[in-house]
Amino acid sequence: LEGCARHSSVHAAGVVISPKPIFELVPVYKSQNEEVTTQFVMSDLEKTGMLKMDFLGLKTLSILRDALFNIKKRHGIEIKLDEIPLDDKKTFQLYQRGETIGTFQFESEAMRKYLRALVPTDIEDLIAMNALYRPGPMDNIPDYISRKHGRVKVEYPDPLLEPILKNTYGIMIYQEQIMKVAQVIGGYSLGGADILRKAMGKKEKEKMAKERTKFVNGAFALHQIDEKKANEIFDTMEKFAEYGFNRAHSAAYTVLSFQTGYLKANYPAEFMASVLSRSNDLVTTTFFIDECKRMGISVLGPDINESDALFSVNPQGQIRFGLQAIKGLGETAIASIIEERERNGPFTNLADVISRVQSRSLNRRSIESLVYAGALDGFEGIHRAQYMASLPGENITTIERMIKISNNKSNSSQSLMGSLFDDLPAEDKMIQIRYPVVEPWTSFEKLVREKEVTGIYLSGHPLDAFKLEVRRYCNCNLNNLDDYVDRNITFAAILVKSSHLISKNQKPFATLEFEDWSGTKTLRIFGENYLRFKHLLVNGNMLYVEGRNKVNQYNQAVEFTYQNISLLQDMRNNLCKGITLRTDITSISDNMISRLDD
Repeated sequence: LEGCARHSSVHAAGVVISPKPIFELVPVYKSQNEEVTTQFVMSDLEKTGMLKMDFLGLKTLSILRDALFNIKKRHGIEIKLDEIPLDDKKTFQLYQRGETIGTFQFESEAMRKYLRALVPTDIEDLIAMNALYRPGPMDNIPDYISRKHGRVKVEYPDPLLEPILKNTYGIMIYQEQIMKVAQVIGGYSLGGADILRKAMGKKEKEKMAKERTKFVNGAFALHQIDEKKANEIFDTMEKFAEYGFNRAHSAAYTVLSFQTGYLKANYPAEFMASVLSRSNDLVTTTFFIDECKRMGISVLGPDINESDALFSVNPQGQIRFGLQAIKGLGETAIASIIEERERNGPFTNLADVISRVQSRSLNRRSIESLVYAGALDGFEGIHRAQYMASLPGENITTIERMIKISNNKSNSSQSLMGSLFDDLPAEDKMIQIRYPVVEPWTSFEKLVREKEVTGIYLSGHPLDAFKLEVRRYCNCNLNNLDDYVDRNITFAAILVKSSHLISKNQKPFATLEFEDWSGTKTLRIFGENYLRFKHLLVNGNMLYVEGRNKVNQYNQAVEFTYQNISLLQDMRNNLCKGITLRTDITSISDNMISRLDD
């Protein structure tokens, strides 16, 4: 089996450039996606004379483009990215506070911690951090920070190296620095220095021994540096070459990062709207919405009179959900809604929407999705339940009734609005269309339907009603559940999906998908615990779960063991039976009692 290819795979961004039709020079095959792919791996391919280039598609470029569009639309300002000042004070303050969520390359939690310790004051600091923040060179970050702040003295292996290493406080971070040292000290050409760098990075011992001799001889011939000192410099180069990063790459990415940081610092709502527009899933969308809240930016649900296709910013500086986020609302319907609104002004009610937007692009399902998402909440005095209910004596909903009238109207001057009011006296024709008088949906019903069509709770979270209890009695959330090993665990969550199954041993068990503010988690429940708590394992139940994580000794997997499950409402009743306050009787007043009651 040795030497055989284990599998075939395709590089995510590698493109091979050939001087002739490629199949004349190297063997090719078709990948699973029908792409013409070389059979050779990269190292063998380069030996044949092929040129391999990596063309990376960056989502960040789309985020920047969208942000500039948002800024121009709201402020009338046209920003050119290449003219963004690389010494902008507000941007550096953003980096110094570590508030870089949503920016390029600098948003991880550990990186933000390092930024707060570094307090970057120059673009060179950020370029260095970008290059250092990788396995291996990351160990040098504390030393870099200490040297910047003067806690550790900056020393150079030789005075000749100060101009090369001054920007990085005497630490060799970049591949270009290693090449420059070889050129200045050892008399290498830059081509020869690159060969040395590669040999060092790959730890090629035979090549290294020859290069060491060449370097030591060159150092003595050029600068009369003795053999011991030259070997020390070579050892330092060798130590850092293994992890050395390409400065050109780091600088290019850091400039791109700085552009995102500049937009976040100076145009926060417009930037975060563009970041949200490029979020791919529920977890990242929720994460960025939380960041908006931290920044004091309101994120509002979709609105038929204000939302664009993607996330946008309204005149008040609030971010609006895009219509594209609503399931069941196709691109044609979205384009028709926005085009009609821009041409003839905002919609006044549902009948106005149906009469003005082409019926072939906006059907019953589309309108119901708009209702569920809250996109029609802006129509004064009407709540969501009224659109989905029927008038007394009718068996069709308000939406269906309005669509039916629209479809039955003649080609004469009769309009939908006229048809809806035909049975009313002339003096009443300006009153609002009759809607069923029904109870509004509960907060939970609204949230469930919002998630059904957008994948996210827009106007809150079902667990919000229990925030006080969760903060007091729960010690972890679903996102960090696996970090709590060999500890008692308490968490609160909604059971969003449960599958009741039978094992190979004919024993019942269930797979449970829980959800809280932090995300979702799938757990299993077996044996006696399943039988004890089966009656509570109903989709939609809000549960208080107590248990313990253990590491399986056979496969080292973290497994959760249940100790107790109860409804959150019952937990509230059991744990929060009352509060006793002791106070001086003279301090009691009507005002005090009112405040306590609140």
